[in-house]
Amino acid sequence: MSDFRAIVIEQEIEGGTITAHTAEVRRVTDAFLMPGDVTVAVEYSDLNYKDGLAIGGRPGVARTSPLIPGIDLVGTVEASDDPRWSPGDRVVLNGDGIGESHHGGLAERARVRGDALVRIPDAIASAQAAAIGTAGFTAMLSVLALERNGVDPDEVRESGSSVLVTGAAGGVGSVAIAVLAGLGYPVTASTGRPEELAGYLTDLGASTIIDRAELSDPGRPLQSQRWAGVVDAVGSHTLVNALAQTRYGGTVTACGLAQGPDLPGTVLPFILRGVTLVGINSVEAPAALRETAWRRLALDLDEETLAAMTTVIPLADAIPAAEDILGGRLRGRTVVDVRA
Repeated sequence: MSDFRAIVIEQEIEGGTITAHTAEVRRVTDAFLMPGDVTVAVEYSDLNYKDGLAIGGRPGVARTSPLIPGIDLVGTVEASDDPRWSPGDRVVLNGDGIGESHHGGLAERARVRGDALVRIPDAIASAQAAAIGTAGFTAMLSVLALERNGVDPDEVRESGSSVLVTGAAGGVGSVAIAVLAGLGYPVTASTGRPEELAGYLTDLGASTIIDRAELSDPGRPLQSQRWAGVVDAVGSHTLVNALAQTRYGGTVTACGLAQGPDLPGTVLPFILRGVTLVGINSVEAPAALRETAWRRLALDLDEETLAAMTTVIPLADAIPAAEDILGGRLRGRTVVDVRA
Protein backbone atom coordinates (compact mmCIF):
# COMPACT_ATOMS: atom_id res chain seq x y z
CA MET A 1 0.00 0.00 0.00
CA SER A 2 1.17 3.53 -0.71
CA ASP A 3 1.53 6.02 2.06
CA PHE A 4 -1.27 8.42 2.94
CA ARG A 5 -1.87 11.69 4.77
CA ALA A 6 -3.09 11.93 8.33
CA ILE A 7 -3.20 14.41 11.17
CA VAL A 8 -1.00 12.94 13.89
CA ILE A 9 -1.02 14.02 17.52
CA GLU A 10 1.93 13.31 19.80
CA GLN A 11 2.01 14.25 23.45
CA GLU A 12 3.76 13.58 26.71
CA ILE A 13 1.84 13.35 29.98
CA GLU A 14 3.26 13.64 33.49
CA GLY A 15 1.04 13.30 36.51
CA GLY A 16 -2.08 13.71 34.43
CA THR A 17 -0.81 16.94 32.86
CA ILE A 18 0.08 17.29 29.18
CA THR A 19 3.64 18.63 29.16
CA ALA A 20 4.33 18.45 25.43
CA HIS A 21 1.94 18.35 22.46
CA THR A 22 2.14 18.51 18.68
CA ALA A 23 -0.49 18.12 15.96
CA GLU A 24 0.54 18.10 12.31
CA VAL A 25 -0.27 16.59 8.93
CA ARG A 26 2.10 13.74 8.11
CA ARG A 27 2.50 11.00 5.56
CA VAL A 28 2.28 7.57 7.16
CA THR A 29 1.92 3.98 5.94
CA ASP A 30 -0.41 1.09 6.72
CA ALA A 31 2.12 -0.08 9.31
CA PHE A 32 1.15 2.97 11.38
CA LEU A 33 -2.48 1.84 11.65
CA MET A 34 -3.84 -0.08 14.62
CA PRO A 35 -5.47 -3.54 14.50
CA GLY A 36 -8.91 -3.91 12.94
CA ASP A 37 -10.76 -6.24 10.60
CA VAL A 38 -11.91 -3.63 8.05
CA THR A 39 -9.79 -1.14 6.12
CA VAL A 40 -11.64 1.96 4.92
CA ALA A 41 -10.64 4.47 2.27
CA VAL A 42 -11.75 7.56 4.16
CA GLU A 43 -13.41 10.34 2.19
CA TYR A 44 -14.67 12.62 4.93
CA SER A 45 -14.40 13.22 8.63
CA ASP A 46 -15.71 16.20 10.56
CA LEU A 47 -14.84 18.38 13.51
CA ASN A 48 -16.49 17.79 16.88
CA TYR A 49 -15.79 19.37 20.26
CA LYS A 50 -13.87 16.23 21.27
CA ASP A 51 -11.69 16.58 18.18
CA GLY A 52 -10.98 20.18 19.11
CA LEU A 53 -9.87 19.08 22.57
CA ALA A 54 -7.59 16.38 21.18
CA ILE A 55 -6.01 18.48 18.42
CA GLY A 56 -5.69 21.48 20.72
CA GLY A 57 -3.78 19.55 23.36
CA ARG A 58 -6.49 19.63 26.00
CA PRO A 59 -6.77 16.68 28.39
CA GLY A 60 -9.48 14.07 28.54
CA VAL A 61 -9.76 12.78 24.96
CA ALA A 62 -6.51 11.46 23.49
CA ARG A 63 -5.62 8.34 25.48
CA THR A 64 -2.63 7.15 23.49
CA SER A 65 0.28 8.70 21.60
CA PRO A 66 0.83 8.95 18.71
CA LEU A 67 -2.82 9.21 17.68
CA ILE A 68 -4.79 10.10 14.56
CA PRO A 69 -7.74 12.18 15.85
CA GLY A 70 -11.26 12.22 14.45
CA ILE A 71 -14.17 10.52 16.19
CA ASP A 72 -16.05 10.15 12.89
CA LEU A 73 -15.23 8.73 9.49
CA VAL A 74 -17.10 8.20 6.23
CA GLY A 75 -15.71 6.22 3.34
CA THR A 76 -15.64 3.06 1.28
CA VAL A 77 -14.47 -0.37 2.38
CA GLU A 78 -11.14 -1.29 0.78
CA ALA A 79 -10.59 -4.68 2.42
CA SER A 80 -12.43 -6.72 5.02
CA ASP A 81 -11.96 -9.83 7.13
CA ASP A 82 -15.50 -9.32 8.41
CA PRO A 83 -18.02 -11.20 6.23
CA ARG A 84 -20.59 -8.44 6.68
CA TRP A 85 -18.49 -5.95 4.74
CA SER A 86 -17.17 -6.06 1.18
CA PRO A 87 -14.97 -3.74 -0.90
CA GLY A 88 -17.06 -0.88 -2.21
CA ASP A 89 -19.51 -0.73 0.71
CA ARG A 90 -20.23 2.84 1.83
CA VAL A 91 -19.85 3.05 5.60
CA VAL A 92 -19.92 5.49 8.48
CA LEU A 93 -18.38 5.12 11.92
CA ASN A 94 -19.21 7.33 14.88
CA GLY A 95 -17.37 6.89 18.15
CA ASP A 96 -16.31 3.39 19.25
CA GLY A 97 -13.10 4.88 20.62
CA ILE A 98 -11.66 6.15 17.34
CA GLY A 99 -9.91 9.46 17.76
CA GLU A 100 -9.48 8.66 21.45
CA SER A 101 -7.79 5.28 22.04
CA HIS A 102 -7.75 4.11 18.40
CA HIS A 103 -6.64 5.95 15.27
CA GLY A 104 -9.52 8.00 13.91
CA GLY A 105 -10.97 9.55 10.81
CA LEU A 106 -8.74 12.56 10.11
CA ALA A 107 -6.71 10.54 7.63
CA GLU A 108 -7.07 9.12 4.15
CA ARG A 109 -7.20 5.54 5.45
CA ALA A 110 -8.41 3.80 8.60
CA ARG A 111 -8.44 0.29 10.00
CA VAL A 112 -11.39 -0.29 12.34
CA ARG A 113 -13.75 -2.87 13.85
CA GLY A 114 -16.43 -4.16 11.52
CA ASP A 115 -18.81 -4.33 14.49
CA ALA A 116 -18.76 -0.52 14.76
CA LEU A 117 -19.56 0.28 11.13
CA VAL A 118 -22.99 1.27 9.85
CA ARG A 119 -24.02 1.08 6.21
CA ILE A 120 -24.89 4.56 4.93
CA PRO A 121 -28.54 4.70 3.86
CA ASP A 122 -28.93 5.11 0.10
CA ALA A 123 -30.76 8.41 0.62
CA ILE A 124 -27.70 9.97 2.32
CA ALA A 125 -24.65 11.03 0.30
CA SER A 126 -21.22 10.44 1.84
CA ALA A 127 -20.60 14.14 2.41
CA GLN A 128 -24.00 14.41 4.10
CA ALA A 129 -23.16 11.48 6.38
CA ALA A 130 -20.04 13.36 7.48
CA ALA A 131 -22.04 16.54 8.01
CA ILE A 132 -24.34 14.56 10.29
CA GLY A 133 -21.44 12.86 12.10
CA THR A 134 -21.40 12.14 15.81
CA ALA A 135 -23.12 15.45 16.52
CA GLY A 136 -26.11 14.67 14.33
CA PHE A 137 -26.15 11.05 15.44
CA THR A 138 -26.18 12.22 19.07
CA ALA A 139 -28.96 14.69 18.31
CA MET A 140 -31.03 11.88 16.78
CA LEU A 141 -30.42 9.66 19.80
CA SER A 142 -31.70 12.52 21.94
CA VAL A 143 -34.84 12.91 19.83
CA LEU A 144 -35.47 9.16 19.99
CA ALA A 145 -35.19 9.34 23.79
CA LEU A 146 -37.75 12.15 23.95
CA GLU A 147 -40.11 10.10 21.80
CA ARG A 148 -39.65 6.95 23.90
CA ASN A 149 -40.59 8.95 26.98
CA GLY A 150 -43.78 10.32 25.49
CA VAL A 151 -42.80 13.85 24.49
CA ASP A 152 -45.32 14.23 21.67
CA PRO A 153 -45.21 17.23 19.30
CA ASP A 154 -49.01 17.64 19.23
CA GLU A 155 -49.24 17.66 23.01
CA VAL A 156 -46.31 20.07 23.28
CA ARG A 157 -48.01 22.52 20.90
CA GLU A 158 -51.39 22.21 22.61
CA SER A 159 -49.81 22.89 26.02
CA GLY A 160 -48.19 26.08 24.77
CA SER A 161 -44.79 24.69 25.77
CA SER A 162 -41.73 23.88 23.68
CA VAL A 163 -38.60 21.75 23.59
CA LEU A 164 -35.45 23.55 24.75
CA VAL A 165 -32.17 22.99 22.90
CA THR A 166 -29.06 24.31 24.63
CA GLY A 167 -25.77 24.97 22.87
CA ALA A 168 -28.08 25.60 19.95
CA ALA A 169 -25.54 26.79 17.37
CA GLY A 170 -23.22 23.83 17.91
CA GLY A 171 -23.33 20.62 15.93
CA VAL A 172 -25.67 18.72 18.25
CA GLY A 173 -27.89 21.72 18.78
CA SER A 174 -28.15 22.63 15.10
CA VAL A 175 -29.19 19.13 14.02
CA ALA A 176 -31.52 18.73 17.01
CA ILE A 177 -33.35 21.95 16.12
CA ALA A 178 -33.68 20.93 12.48
CA VAL A 179 -34.99 17.45 13.29
CA LEU A 180 -37.34 18.56 16.08
CA ALA A 181 -38.81 21.39 14.01
CA GLY A 182 -39.28 19.05 11.07
CA LEU A 183 -41.23 16.68 13.31
CA GLY A 184 -43.53 19.50 14.39
CA TYR A 185 -42.12 20.42 17.81
CA PRO A 186 -41.99 24.08 18.85
CA VAL A 187 -38.30 24.64 19.62
CA THR A 188 -36.62 27.17 21.90
CA ALA A 189 -32.92 27.68 21.11
CA SER A 190 -30.47 28.79 23.81
CA THR A 191 -27.27 30.47 22.59
CA GLY A 192 -24.60 32.84 23.83
CA ARG A 193 -24.92 34.92 20.64
CA PRO A 194 -28.67 35.50 20.28
CA GLU A 195 -28.49 38.62 18.11
CA GLU A 196 -25.74 37.34 15.84
CA LEU A 197 -27.27 33.89 15.36
CA ALA A 198 -30.98 34.69 15.39
CA GLY A 199 -31.34 34.33 11.62
CA TYR A 200 -29.35 31.11 11.49
CA LEU A 201 -31.32 29.46 14.30
CA THR A 202 -34.66 30.63 12.95
CA ASP A 203 -33.80 29.21 9.54
CA LEU A 204 -33.08 25.86 11.21
CA GLY A 205 -36.59 25.90 12.67
CA ALA A 206 -36.31 27.50 16.12
CA SER A 207 -39.48 29.37 17.04
CA THR A 208 -37.98 31.17 20.06
CA ILE A 209 -34.40 32.20 20.91
CA ILE A 210 -33.11 32.93 24.41
CA ASP A 211 -29.75 34.05 25.74
CA ARG A 212 -27.85 31.28 27.47
CA ALA A 213 -27.31 33.69 30.37
CA GLU A 214 -30.88 32.88 31.42
CA LEU A 215 -29.71 29.36 32.26
CA SER A 216 -26.01 29.52 33.03
CA ASP A 217 -26.01 30.86 36.60
CA PRO A 218 -27.12 29.03 39.78
CA GLY A 219 -30.90 29.06 40.17
CA ARG A 220 -33.66 27.81 42.46
CA PRO A 221 -34.18 24.03 42.76
CA LEU A 222 -37.67 24.39 41.22
CA GLN A 223 -38.61 27.17 38.80
CA SER A 224 -41.51 28.08 36.52
CA GLN A 225 -42.42 25.15 34.28
CA ARG A 226 -41.39 26.04 30.72
CA TRP A 227 -40.19 22.98 28.81
CA ALA A 228 -41.90 19.74 27.78
CA GLY A 229 -38.50 18.34 26.86
CA VAL A 230 -34.88 19.38 26.68
CA VAL A 231 -31.87 18.45 24.55
CA ASP A 232 -28.86 19.62 26.59
CA ALA A 233 -25.28 19.63 25.35
CA VAL A 234 -23.96 22.01 28.03
CA GLY A 235 -24.20 20.42 31.48
CA SER A 236 -23.48 22.11 34.82
CA HIS A 237 -25.81 24.94 35.91
CA THR A 238 -27.46 25.06 32.49
CA LEU A 239 -28.62 21.46 32.79
CA VAL A 240 -29.71 21.97 36.40
CA ASN A 241 -31.80 25.03 35.48
CA ALA A 242 -33.29 23.18 32.52
CA LEU A 243 -34.34 20.39 34.88
CA ALA A 244 -35.80 22.91 37.33
CA GLN A 245 -37.85 24.48 34.51
CA THR A 246 -39.13 21.25 32.93
CA ARG A 247 -42.85 20.60 33.13
CA TYR A 248 -44.40 17.73 35.09
CA GLY A 249 -43.57 14.41 33.42
CA GLY A 250 -41.13 15.99 30.97
CA THR A 251 -37.88 14.48 29.74
CA VAL A 252 -34.40 16.00 29.62
CA THR A 253 -31.57 14.43 27.61
CA ALA A 254 -27.94 15.10 28.55
CA CYS A 255 -25.19 14.57 25.99
CA GLY A 256 -22.49 17.18 26.61
CA LEU A 257 -20.50 19.23 29.07
CA ALA A 258 -19.56 22.48 27.33
CA GLN A 259 -20.17 24.40 30.59
CA GLY A 260 -18.88 21.63 32.82
CA PRO A 261 -19.33 18.02 33.95
CA ASP A 262 -20.79 18.90 37.34
CA LEU A 263 -24.48 18.61 38.22
CA PRO A 264 -24.98 21.10 41.07
CA GLY A 265 -28.68 20.51 41.64
CA THR A 266 -31.23 18.68 43.76
CA VAL A 267 -33.57 15.71 43.35
CA LEU A 268 -36.65 17.96 43.54
CA PRO A 269 -37.44 18.00 39.79
CA PHE A 270 -37.42 14.20 39.83
CA ILE A 271 -39.48 13.53 42.94
CA LEU A 272 -41.90 16.48 42.77
CA ARG A 273 -42.44 16.81 39.02
CA GLY A 274 -41.60 13.34 37.75
CA VAL A 275 -38.95 14.69 35.38
CA THR A 276 -36.84 12.07 33.59
CA LEU A 277 -33.13 12.66 32.91
CA VAL A 278 -31.77 10.47 30.11
CA GLY A 279 -28.06 10.15 29.46
CA ILE A 280 -27.03 9.95 25.79
CA ASN A 281 -23.90 7.92 25.01
CA SER A 282 -23.14 7.93 21.30
CA VAL A 283 -19.76 6.21 21.68
CA GLU A 284 -21.06 2.85 22.88
CA ALA A 285 -24.53 2.81 21.33
CA PRO A 286 -25.41 -0.75 20.24
CA ALA A 287 -25.58 -1.61 16.55
CA ALA A 288 -29.38 -1.83 16.40
CA LEU A 289 -29.76 1.64 17.89
CA ARG A 290 -27.13 3.04 15.52
CA GLU A 291 -28.99 1.66 12.53
CA THR A 292 -32.30 3.01 13.80
CA ALA A 293 -30.83 6.47 14.31
CA TRP A 294 -29.35 6.56 10.81
CA ARG A 295 -32.61 5.39 9.24
CA ARG A 296 -34.44 8.17 11.05
CA LEU A 297 -31.85 10.75 10.01
CA ALA A 298 -32.42 9.74 6.39
CA LEU A 299 -36.13 10.40 6.88
CA ASP A 300 -36.29 13.32 9.31
CA LEU A 301 -33.34 15.62 8.51
CA ASP A 302 -33.99 17.96 5.61
CA GLU A 303 -31.16 17.97 3.05
CA GLU A 304 -31.29 21.71 2.40
CA THR A 305 -31.28 22.50 6.11
CA LEU A 306 -28.28 20.21 6.62
CA ALA A 307 -26.45 21.91 3.75
CA ALA A 308 -27.17 25.35 5.21
CA MET A 309 -25.49 24.45 8.51
CA THR A 310 -22.43 22.79 6.91
CA THR A 311 -18.97 24.13 6.04
CA VAL A 312 -16.37 21.97 4.24
CA ILE A 313 -12.64 22.41 4.88
CA PRO A 314 -9.48 20.54 3.75
CA LEU A 315 -7.53 18.24 6.07
CA ALA A 316 -4.82 20.72 7.10
CA ASP A 317 -7.40 23.35 8.09
CA ALA A 318 -8.78 21.05 10.78
CA ILE A 319 -5.83 21.98 12.98
CA PRO A 320 -6.54 25.74 13.28
CA ALA A 321 -10.28 25.03 13.23
CA ALA A 322 -9.82 23.05 16.45
CA GLU A 323 -9.20 26.27 18.37
CA ASP A 324 -12.23 27.86 16.73
CA ILE A 325 -14.58 25.11 17.88
CA LEU A 326 -13.18 25.30 21.41
CA GLY A 327 -13.62 29.06 21.39
CA GLY A 328 -17.23 28.80 20.25
CA ARG A 329 -16.46 30.54 16.95
CA LEU A 330 -17.85 27.79 14.73
CA ARG A 331 -21.51 27.12 14.14
CA GLY A 332 -23.31 24.12 12.74
CA ARG A 333 -21.25 21.33 11.22
CA THR A 334 -17.69 21.42 9.89
CA VAL A 335 -16.89 18.62 7.43
CA VAL A 336 -13.27 17.73 6.69
CA ASP A 337 -12.55 16.52 3.17
CA VAL A 338 -9.50 14.39 4.00
CA ARG A 339 -8.60 14.06 0.31
CA ALA A 340 -8.27 17.85 -0.14
